[in-house]
Amino acid sequence: MSRAMRATVPASESVQAPRYSAVNPYQQLVEQGFLQQEELVLATSEAVRKRLDLATVLMERYRIPKPAIGAALAEFYRCPFLAYDERTVMERELVKDLSLDYLRMNHWVPLRRHGNGVEILIDDPHNPDKLFDVRRAFPGQALSYRVGLRCDIERLLSVVQGRESGDAISDILGELVSEAQVEEQQNASIAAITENDSAIVRLANQIITDAYRRGASDIHIEPYADRKETAVRFRVDGTCFTYMKIPAAYRRAIVSRLKIMANLDIAERRKPQDGKIRFKLSTGQEIELRVATLPTSGFNEDVVIRLLTANGPRRLEELEFSDRTRRLVGELAQKPHGIVLCAGPTGSGKTTTLHAILASINTDERKIWTAEDPIEITQDGLRQVQVHPKIGLTFATTMRAFLRADPDVIMIGEMRDKETADIAIEASLTGHLVFSTIHTNSAVETVVRLLDLGCDPFNFSDAMVGVLAMRLCKRICPSCREAYHPTRREYDELVQTFGVMEWEHLQLAYDPEFTLYRGQGCDACNQTGYRGRVPIHELMVVSDAMKALIQARARTGELLTLAKNEGMRTLVQDGIEKILQGLTTYKQVRAVAIK
Repeated sequence: MSRAMRATVPASESVQAPRYSAVNPYQQLVEQGFLQQEELVLATSEAVRKRLDLATVLMERYRIPKPAIGAALAEFYRCPFLAYDERTVMERELVKDLSLDYLRMNHWVPLRRHGNGVEILIDDPHNPDKLFDVRRAFPGQALSYRVGLRCDIERLLSVVQGRESGDAISDILGELVSEAQVEEQQNASIAAITENDSAIVRLANQIITDAYRRGASDIHIEPYADRKETAVRFRVDGTCFTYMKIPAAYRRAIVSRLKIMANLDIAERRKPQDGKIRFKLSTGQEIELRVATLPTSGFNEDVVIRLLTANGPRRLEELEFSDRTRRLVGELAQKPHGIVLCAGPTGSGKTTTLHAILASINTDERKIWTAEDPIEITQDGLRQVQVHPKIGLTFATTMRAFLRADPDVIMIGEMRDKETADIAIEASLTGHLVFSTIHTNSAVETVVRLLDLGCDPFNFSDAMVGVLAMRLCKRICPSCREAYHPTRREYDELVQTFGVMEWEHLQLAYDPEFTLYRGQGCDACNQTGYRGRVPIHELMVVSDAMKALIQARARTGELLTLAKNEGMRTLVQDGIEKILQGLTTYKQVRAVAIK
């Protein structure tokens, strides 16, 4: 540290002089047996790649308890650890002259005054730049430090900003109500309330910002007729909830504002439209939004906005496959030719999984072409094409072009018709590895669906090498997860659903030590007991015996029996295994995987 820097940090501050070293603050966790050294290295690289806090990765990916994380930080920084508590008293007067976005980006926050000093919560008490900024913000005052997790600092700031954002939303809605009343009193038309109104512009921006901060995947704008308020709903972890209501007089204006942001035709209200928005947050981060409008009753338009926040592909190790499934997926990805399909409903993680598989084989030796609608994830090394059906650039047309562009691997966003399926089969039979997604309920039903489309069973059976079906279940909140001993009825239900014969191989008898997990509900998960989602998978590898059944157009039951005899774990069975691991609950598995 420079002489000038040392002068800014008095010895009276209750933290030792900053000492930067290459030692990882969480090395103590390895020594205490919470995780292996290789896992710490993987977690560190994952945090860097995803631009996440390492503590978050350790807690969510490796299930390290927060108290253990806190103890490691306290030992490393020689500074008391403070975890988030809803009862923590934070003096808002201390942040009135500070930018909350600045504090969020730099991961520190003033907590309270004590005597003539200030107590600071910071993620790295040894960072000289941050200490200098703190000193500059509170000159001449004695400072004491506590170390905290970035996620906890974020939550403290969200409490403050949430109130301020709430006030801002209230103020904006207050303006809307006042203006709507004035318009009504003056008998002016609703059209006079325009999408360029300052309150509408700020409202649209605030809705998007709050959706991103809450981790929403979708925003739904739902206008109603008969002067009824317009509903705004967010989808978080697969579940919708009402975020706010907008005065009826502004239903056209808010929709028009969003259409302008997406470069759509605001005069056209009779046909569906779709577009994209590049939205810049106050932190400087830019996110992409996919916008779809649909005409609804009462001459209104609904708007559905998908938040596309993925910056790059994930690694196969991060997708929580079972050991067997991960090994088999890796083997399928190394095949020289054939078709590999990912099956499941919209939003089940098919595209994310395909990009993770492509990332694992994305080398200089392979030429990989993709046709997508839209391109949600980009990665270097892939040549990605956005299809445009309106101008005739369909999946089938793009596939034909790919075959003339010297491909090794081809990825098709969706196999939705016979023409695309036939070209994919042709490509695989001529020496190319083809990946695609399809909307079916299970791996076995995928085969029947493609045969029903009219695909030739002999060519199709030769081309198909594997089908991976998937779903997303709500994950038990790691902050409030608790173990409990289930009732005999719950145990029997698990056994029957998993399969009595298969359950015997697990060797899990109903005894006092048999344990399941559930979420109690806390602030981190909004009292729901769930936070985030966990995938469940079903992988069917097409063997010679399976090809014979496909050629004979066997029924779904026969295909399923053979697949299970060859070792396939069904969606339900994989889900129950993740129940036993404490990742999710039977209620969630039943909701997404049981017919």
